[in-house]
Amino acid sequence: MPNWHALPAADCLLRLGSGARGLTEEEAERRLASVGWNRLPQPPRTPAWRRFAGQFRSLLIYILLAAAILTAVIGEWLDCAVILGVVLINGTIGYLQEARAENALAAIRKLLAPSVTLLRNGVRQRIPAERLVPGDIALLEPGDRLSGDMRLIEAHGLSIQESVLTGESAPVEKTSSPVGVDAELGDRRSMAFAGTLVTRGHGTGVVVATGERTEAGRIGRLLIAIEPSTTPLAESLDRFGRQFTYAVLALAILGFGLGTLWRDYDHGEMLLAAVGLGVAAIPEGLPAIVTIALAIGVQRMARRHAIVRRLAAVETLGAVDIICTDKTGTLTRNEMTIESVVTGAAAVEVTGVGYELGGFLTASDVPIAAGAIDGDLLEVIQGGLLCNDADVSRDATGAPQVAGDPTEIAFLILGYKAGRDYAVMRRSKPRIDQLHFTSERRFMATLHESGDGRRVLYAKGAPERLLDLCAIAPGSAERAAWDAAANRLGQRGQRVLAVAAAQGVALARLDDRGRDLPPMKLLGLVGMSDPPRPEAIQAIARCRAAGIRVKMITGDHVETARAIGRKLGFANAEQVVTGGAIDRMTPAELQRIAGDVDVFARTGPEHKLRLVEALQAAGAVVAMTGDGVNDAPALKRADVGIAMGKEGTEAAKEAAQLVLSDDNFATITAAVEEGRTIYENLRKTLTYLLPTNGGEAASIIVAILFGVTLPISPLQILWINLATEITLTLAIAFETAEPGLMRRSPRRRDAPLLDRTLLWRILFVTALMTAACFGTFLWEMSQSGHVALARTVAVNTLVGIEVAYLFNIRSLTGSVLNWKALTGNRVVLGAVAAILGLQAAFTYAPPMQSFFGTVAMPLASWGAVALCAGAAFLLIELEKLIKRQGARGNADSPAAA
Repeated sequence: MPNWHALPAADCLLRLGSGARGLTEEEAERRLASVGWNRLPQPPRTPAWRRFAGQFRSLLIYILLAAAILTAVIGEWLDCAVILGVVLINGTIGYLQEARAENALAAIRKLLAPSVTLLRNGVRQRIPAERLVPGDIALLEPGDRLSGDMRLIEAHGLSIQESVLTGESAPVEKTSSPVGVDAELGDRRSMAFAGTLVTRGHGTGVVVATGERTEAGRIGRLLIAIEPSTTPLAESLDRFGRQFTYAVLALAILGFGLGTLWRDYDHGEMLLAAVGLGVAAIPEGLPAIVTIALAIGVQRMARRHAIVRRLAAVETLGAVDIICTDKTGTLTRNEMTIESVVTGAAAVEVTGVGYELGGFLTASDVPIAAGAIDGDLLEVIQGGLLCNDADVSRDATGAPQVAGDPTEIAFLILGYKAGRDYAVMRRSKPRIDQLHFTSERRFMATLHESGDGRRVLYAKGAPERLLDLCAIAPGSAERAAWDAAANRLGQRGQRVLAVAAAQGVALARLDDRGRDLPPMKLLGLVGMSDPPRPEAIQAIARCRAAGIRVKMITGDHVETARAIGRKLGFANAEQVVTGGAIDRMTPAELQRIAGDVDVFARTGPEHKLRLVEALQAAGAVVAMTGDGVNDAPALKRADVGIAMGKEGTEAAKEAAQLVLSDDNFATITAAVEEGRTIYENLRKTLTYLLPTNGGEAASIIVAILFGVTLPISPLQILWINLATEITLTLAIAFETAEPGLMRRSPRRRDAPLLDRTLLWRILFVTALMTAACFGTFLWEMSQSGHVALARTVAVNTLVGIEVAYLFNIRSLTGSVLNWKALTGNRVVLGAVAAILGLQAAFTYAPPMQSFFGTVAMPLASWGAVALCAGAAFLLIELEKLIKRQGARGNADSPAAA
């Protein structure tokens, strides 16, 4: 495709076989048949049944299904029904969370206006946008959303908001003149793109691309080609599922082998025992508990302004070690603010952030009283207020309500800070005429009555243009001083505008070409920027403390990105890489640069996508934030895509897994903390579940090994699993963040769910439960010789230790021997109360006694249960203390130092 932006407009018309009168209807129809309808690509749709079936692609689910089949074979229909119910509920929850089909492409298609105004055969007409073809001559007016990419033929004061494609916050001034071949997308001022919005002026353009050949269509093709990455939790659960499968199979084979070869049990009887052993070892409720834990995280995040669209994103946030973020509106306020004013006599700084009406002017850090503002400084403020079409008002709460161009709003806010009411000033000096800003003129001018029968002319615009109008000779000392002042402001990342005036002019009107302007006086320069959010600065520092690197990827200019990077505290903000430089890098070079550099400027959709992929290739778990269509591919490819809810496009929201309702970077940090908390709770859940199931399985193995009666029956095993998993285990999901969680480094993507410390804990607690279960069973048999009573005591012993262990597990490593740790989670206390009630019914209710084979327990037996539970609690706390002291000793050793 030709570089349309670099070709003269006449050449573009010639190449496209078009002219000032546009195409004929016959030619337009021929081209429509050739190039096709002006529509963006249609995403492939996955059938609902396939999406539902996809919820069961997990080895752990396969284990449960196999267990359901085996329990059916041996006639344990209740076990079978419960296991199948758990699997079905888990799959349904997952399906409902994922039921939203990938709608990002549909959202991009909505960017195209339903109709377009153009010329055909020299006749102005409005046609459906889908019939637009290359070579059509489109007419552009304020408020138009474009339906094709076009080379501008005429541009009169034309500004277009392109943030959906480039991420640049301010509208771009357009021109019909060609630009350089190597110009980045955001610098192609001779082009207008599909999906962008005309904010000011008017123009005409020849359509050069439609449908999927537009820049928006190119983004759509990127989206289709992207396969979302697997979440770290899914990878961890998959690894755990494989390892657990092997362990359960080994355990079942071991039990079968011991019974048939050593104890000479019947083969059929031992086969059923092996199946029961496998059912006992499997944590049937784990998939449902994982889903519930994630769902609880969804609710917590919603309260912190983070709306989760895909359940897996909840936990993935906890593994993030790099956050790639847009600048405008996320790290900054998206509110242009005048920060500096330079006159011939003084340099003034302006306090206050964004559109807040508070703040004041200072000179050498000393506030300037409103009554002391005079001379050129006052004239700069007055000129900015009068040569201005914006409005600011207050709502019922006193908050500012703004309307107009962000640059002009900044001047009105400056007036408020200086104690000047622009409405009063406009009434005292009514406007007579004006010259609108155009890209060719590069300034705006207004003519006013001055109140004494004379008139005053104000202008604001590009400093170099107004310096020419003020007849300040190039090379003069005065010109050099103003140029130096403008450079200083520019080096601070500020956008620089000049304000000039001519007093006592005799003009009746202003010539449209600006040829009759009298010599003016340059009053001063203003420097403005989109200031960082204070909370974003704090959030980035918090991320750094948590071992998370933040990278800013923006479509803005290099100097603007560098200046914002400095203000946000990026250590290497001076090193900025552009999208053009990324294009020239090999994948290996980009992978190295992506890891070292934190600020990227002038980037497009492919650059953001390549950066995310390069970081992932290096093993990072990447979160990507964005609000525009240009961000959608990277949002979809990232491990966690985060879209802005207030200012973000629908395309960005649909491609993301998380939407921020307050568009605030600090919310991401809060969401990361929630993600880490959820992951820790899942680890706690596994560390809690597995000893229970392990104790039940080990009891069967020990019974087979010693040829004694099983201390608990298979039906009682099912009761323990059901009762504790819907009460005690579920309570773990409500645990809040432990102290110091955000001072830890992110976990590795390949980190196991259970490390050596936790595996040892599981074995240790399993041994305690098995010993206590058999100990109380044998003790009760020696006292009463009653198998049903002994089994009832053994079951209550297991549950009692589980209750004690629930308090232990509130911290995997820290002590819980204090009142707050023991009582801090009300859900835990409620779960304990519930399980005690259930165990009372299990032990004393006649229907339960009949079904589960239990009998009422004497007080002495309850004493044995309480003794075992208390001893287990203290032994586990002692084990944690020994581990902590060992870790502290290793950290203090010379080798560690």
